[in-house]
Amino acid sequence: MVTERRTVIADAAITTLARAGGRGLTHRAVDRQAGLPMGSTSYYFRTRADLLRAAVDRLAELDEAAIAPATAGTLAADLARVLDRLLGADRERLLARYELALESVRRPELRGFLAAGTHRVRGAVEQRLRERGVTSPREVADAALALIDGLLLAELTATEGQQRGRAELEGTLARLVGAE
Repeated sequence: MVTERRTVIADAAITTLARAGGRGLTHRAVDRQAGLPMGSTSYYFRTRADLLRAAVDRLAELDEAAIAPATAGTLAADLARVLDRLLGADRERLLARYELALESVRRPELRGFLAAGTHRVRGAVEQRLRERGVTSPREVADAALALIDGLLLAELTATEGQQRGRAELEGTLARLVGAE
C-alpha cells in the first residue's frame, strides 16, 4: 500500500509539473491532483526536494519500461514509438521532464537526481544495443539519447516546422543506432 501511494503521488507530481510548471509544484497541489487528503504528500515526501526526486525516479522508471524490448522490431522502431508517445499520449511526462531540467539549473541537488535517472535510461538503451551486437554500445547510447533529446525539444517547440511522423523519427534514429 505504501509503495502504491508513493507511486500515485509521484504520478500526480509529474502531472502537476506538466500542467502548472515548477512553481506550481507544491505538496498541496499534488494532494489535490492525486485526490488525496491534504497532508498526504508531505507525509510520504517531507520536503520539496523529496517530491522532486520522486518525480524524477518515476519518470526514469516509466522511461526504462518504455525502452525495454516491447516488440520484436528494431531498436529504432521501439525508440520512435517511445518518442511518438511522448509527443502525444504521454506529453505530460515530457513536459514534466523539461520542467525538472530547467529547475535543475537553479537547484544543483536536482541535477544529481536527473543524472541518476538518465543513467538508468542509458543503461536500458545500452542493453538493447548490446543484445543486437552493436560495437561501442555506451557511445551509441549516449549519442542516441542526445539525438532523442534534440528531436523531442524540436518537436515539442515546433522549431523545425511540421512535426515529424513516427516513420520519419524511426528513419532518423535508424541512421544512428543501425537499421538492424
